[in-house]
Amino acid sequence: MSDRRNAPGTGAAPPAPGTRTGAPALPQEALEIAAGYAFTGPALDLGALLWDGTCLPDAQIRVPLTMLNRHGLVAGATGTGKTKTLQLIAEQLSAKGVPVFLADVKGDLSGIAAPGQPNDKVRSRAAEVHQPWQGTGFPAEFLALGGIGHGVPVRATITSFGPVLLSKVLQLNQTQEQSLGLIFHYADTKGLELIDLKDLRAVVAFLTSDEGKAELKNIGGLSTATAGVILRSLTAFEAEGMGDFFGEPEFDTAELLRTAPDGRGMVSVLELAAVQDRPRLFSTFLMWLLADLFHDLPEVGDADRPKLVFFFDEAHLLFDDASKAFLDAITQTVRLIRSKGVGVFFVTQTPKDVPAEVLGQLGNRVQHALRAFTPDDQKALRATVKTFPDSPYDLEELLTGLGTGEAVVTVLSEKGAPTPVAATRLRAPESLMGPLEAEALDRTVTESALHKRYAQAVDRESAYEKLQPRPGKGPDEITGERRPGKGPDEMVDEGERGGEAPRRKAGKDEDRSVVEQVVGSGMFKSLARSVGTQIGREITRSLFGTARRRR
Repeated sequence: MSDRRNAPGTGAAPPAPGTRTGAPALPQEALEIAAGYAFTGPALDLGALLWDGTCLPDAQIRVPLTMLNRHGLVAGATGTGKTKTLQLIAEQLSAKGVPVFLADVKGDLSGIAAPGQPNDKVRSRAAEVHQPWQGTGFPAEFLALGGIGHGVPVRATITSFGPVLLSKVLQLNQTQEQSLGLIFHYADTKGLELIDLKDLRAVVAFLTSDEGKAELKNIGGLSTATAGVILRSLTAFEAEGMGDFFGEPEFDTAELLRTAPDGRGMVSVLELAAVQDRPRLFSTFLMWLLADLFHDLPEVGDADRPKLVFFFDEAHLLFDDASKAFLDAITQTVRLIRSKGVGVFFVTQTPKDVPAEVLGQLGNRVQHALRAFTPDDQKALRATVKTFPDSPYDLEELLTGLGTGEAVVTVLSEKGAPTPVAATRLRAPESLMGPLEAEALDRTVTESALHKRYAQAVDRESAYEKLQPRPGKGPDEITGERRPGKGPDEMVDEGERGGEAPRRKAGKDEDRSVVEQVVGSGMFKSLARSVGTQIGREITRSLFGTARRRR
């Protein structure tokens, strides 16, 4: 095709499939592209087809609602319009009753709660793509990691976060990650609840003390050097102000699945601007949210709409310096969570930021402009072009010439087949394209029902308190309930015979995990992370080593 910045006229043949009656005819190549987006079921409108530099508003580019749990990628250089694309898709999902989660790294997505302001640019774009634009605000909840920033605090307990994700945050190597997993295993077995960082430090210190060394002797032990690395990493981590992210009340990810009273999907906006200098932390926390959803949601198969669409901004941060175990767990989670009705969109600068194993799971693609100023840029551009299906466009030329708010699109059709590659002039979001005023944002947060549940931190008895020396008891005793002289295994047996038995019996008819069935131990019979659980509990862990939550 010719350069897209040239703008030849169009002919006057009869309308093609996917165009409106009375519209000018499309060129043959454009007809074929437009036909690929003529869906019969509910769909989101992305924009209008671009061909030879001309916007063809009667050839609308859309994505089927049923295919939005097949995951996707929004990519492009800085300043090309990725954030507005997220906002556009999130608005339409909400309008169709689908909850949305948005990671707001730059702090400019809060405007989704307020109606957009009309201006010349908005009017011009709406006219170009035949969009009936009307300023509209959408129901939104605002969240903040650990309460740092404007939003309801989102916290996780150390025990639910698990050793694999925590190793990523602490930058541990494979050997240290395995040792951390052993520490979690011990704490789970002995009922030592790891709520915050001081709990984990206390368990590590105990297992390397004279009294605690024998506890792990039969399963490999914990070297003093490795324990020292873990303790130093935890200390440095907390010194950087990270302690606020771990604790209780732990955020229940089921909150992300709510709809508003008017039936629209709730848009949960996690503000990350206040912690954007801690990218490893926030990217791993986002993965925890996704992993927690994966554990708890039932299988739904091919539903008519997603239960939730999760936008993972600055996705490259998740994969940087990740261990093989971590990457394998991400790949498996992305592959399997589709059947639970959750769609995941990774948002980053180039597709090469996402590992091939994950990229292969992504069915929908919105590619904004790329830059090719350096040899490395040119190499990345050629690699990106190779990831697209065959196309009549000169994609190398096209991808470097796209304007702001324009993108190359290919999605999955209602039959699950890739649609033709379509250069697209995207629609304008109908909500405010910018941050919400601080006063309005704070008012929305404090009036939220979630604020009442999560605003106040709680510090209950957990591993740290249980491992403190008590009058009349040795320093190696795990809880105040133990009589002097009892070992950890005896303590567990006592828990099986005593106060834990009624709680276990009450849950005997509940679903059991594969681990429970294989191990067959009473230690696995309770999956509940209830406040009263003190001893005799083994937590069932999943792909990321995260604790499985019972709802």
